[in-house]
Amino acid sequence: MKAIYNFRKTHISIIVVILLAAIAGCERDDFQKLPERNWQLVWSDDFEGPAGQLPDPTKWTFDIGTGQDGWGNLELQSYTNNPENVSLDGDGNLVITAIQSGNTFTSGRIKTQGLFSQQYGRFEARLKTPYGPGLWPAFWLLGDNIETVGWPQCGEIDIMELRGQEPHIIHGSIHGPGYSGGNPVSKSYTLTNDRFDADYNIFAIEWDADKIDFFVNDFLYQRIENTDTPGEWVFDQPFFILLNVAVGGNYVGFPTAQTPFPQKMIVDYVRVYTEAD
Repeated sequence: MKAIYNFRKTHISIIVVILLAAIAGCERDDFQKLPERNWQLVWSDDFEGPAGQLPDPTKWTFDIGTGQDGWGNLELQSYTNNPENVSLDGDGNLVITAIQSGNTFTSGRIKTQGLFSQQYGRFEARLKTPYGPGLWPAFWLLGDNIETVGWPQCGEIDIMELRGQEPHIIHGSIHGPGYSGGNPVSKSYTLTNDRFDADYNIFAIEWDADKIDFFVNDFLYQRIENTDTPGEWVFDQPFFILLNVAVGGNYVGFPTAQTPFPQKMIVDYVRVYTEAD
């Protein structure tokens, strides 16, 4: 009888494990079952133009200066509006190039602040990242009210960040009051047997009043709902777009002798959609 009891007990345990796995599988499937949406393109840049031309000034403006001029993070680069740091390549791409000259570094950071912002919708970019220790490329958003309330109260949505020493991993994060700096709400996405500098990938968010979904190549890998933050949800206002490549800083560490320069982030396009009625 004891043997029969142990058999039944083991059998029941196996059934419980199978049921729990099935439930978890259903939850994952539900997570991926997104409602049909009628996205309407409202803003885009395909970066068409001759090689060496600066990005369209009706769409983009520049941050100029060093990492100590308001954005900190102990970064090493100076951001410029020089074509060698930020320009079109003549093949329909924007190229942001981080350059080393002796002990100094220059790079580019462009933004749509004052030119375009949007509350909710789909924001996406198709791009190739740079690589190497100390490189920090990003495609991200900041709240329009940053000049009045400051950071992190304005909110920040990092659609894609990458540590150059981990070229197969990207991170999607949000920052706000009580969850900023080194303590964002965040998740990573890892390529298997591949790297983000090897080819173009599409990075996107789909954002509404209740949540922000993060995608790589249309695969939903993270959902942050408005009840998931340890502080105030500040993602209920227009945000503007930024693209940049930082060098060094407290997020990635510093370049090493193994960091190859120059390094380029190559952006095929940036597109923003709203949901049509």
